Amino acid sequence: MDQFLPLTPSYTQLSAAGGSSNGGSSSSDDDDLFTTYAVAATLAFTLLVYFFETYLSLRQKSSYHKTDFPSELSKTVGNIDGERAKENNVKSKEGGVDRNAPLLPQLQSKFQAAQSYGLDKVRFSIFSSTYGTIEGITFVLLGFLPYIWDQSVHFGTTYCGYTEIDNEIKISLIFMAYTTIIGTVTSLPFELYSTFCIEKKHGFNKQTLGLFFMDKVKGLALTAVFGGPFTALLLKIIKMGGESFYLYVWAFTFVFSVIMMTLVPVVIMPLFNKYEKLPEGSLKDDIYKLAGRLEFPLTKLFVMDGSKRSSHSNAFMFGFMKNKRIVLFDTLMQQVHDDEILAILGHELGEFYKIGCDGS
Repeated sequence: MDQFLPLTPSYTQLSAAGGSSNGGSSSSDDDDLFTTYAVAATLAFTLLVYFFETYLSLRQKSSYHKTDFPSELSKTVGNIDGERAKENNVKSKEGGVDRNAPLLPQLQSKFQAAQSYGLDKVRFSIFSSTYGTIEGITFVLLGFLPYIWDQSVHFGTTYCGYTEIDNEIKISLIFMAYTTIIGTVTSLPFELYSTFCIEKKHGFNKQTLGLFFMDKVKGLALTAVFGGPFTALLLKIIKMGGESFYLYVWAFTFVFSVIMMTLVPVVIMPLFNKYEKLPEGSLKDDIYKLAGRLEFPLTKLFVMDGSKRSSHSNAFMFGFMKNKRIVLFDTLMQQVHDDEILAILGHELGEFYKIGCDGS
């Protein structure tokens, strides 16, 4: 085993005067424990995580091959149908479950569709995970990141007049730009297939190619606007923090997180979706009453146009301190009844209430 160590990437950097070398010549401290085992240990850990996650995915995949509706659930729902047959007085909602018809046949139909969707998703997950692992290992063995760093230094020196010693933070931002663009390009085929093949096949995707790429452009722009300054300040704090730099890093990241919690719902989220106030009515009144009973400081209720991207339904809540907000997808309001929306929110708000009770 030792004859294969140290495992050295094809491309390495010289540690002396800031040059680079292509070929990976061994340094004088090859016998050092870290130098000898670092790359091999990294690859071993990467493979360990990959095989464990693949094992879990394969177990999940086997469950999606089951086509028989669970017998216990079938018996329970059948009993519910028997009780509900006496109270058929609630109109169904377009696009949702017909509450006047027996539930069991509808659930059985949705069960088959859900199994098929889950199977496609887990197969794709295994494939994309395998590619990601192969890509990661290849990048380590080739010395991809050191090469990109040297290219960042070359770009900064040639076009901006930067030097690696005097302008390390600026070079780091160029490095971040390179890796972000490369990561976006390599992940693009997988995102396109997931959105326009799997999601479309099962009737969920409503997104156009134009909207898809517009989201990508907006995401990259936000990375530059927020990620760039954050990275620059973080590196500056590390350089100036001395031996206690980690305390300053913790304080900085905490403050940044609080600021982003305030900015994200007000500035960033509206760039991707349209948010409208929930119209006045019984649903709005009931949600506020529910929030009040559970001591949830709800200040605003919104409906989001999630239907322009997907027919999946959802609801989420966000906010800081005493300024909490709830967002309902328009698809959720189309697919379920008001009392079912209250049940969904009750589950989420109940967790908030339980945390508050446990902490008091």
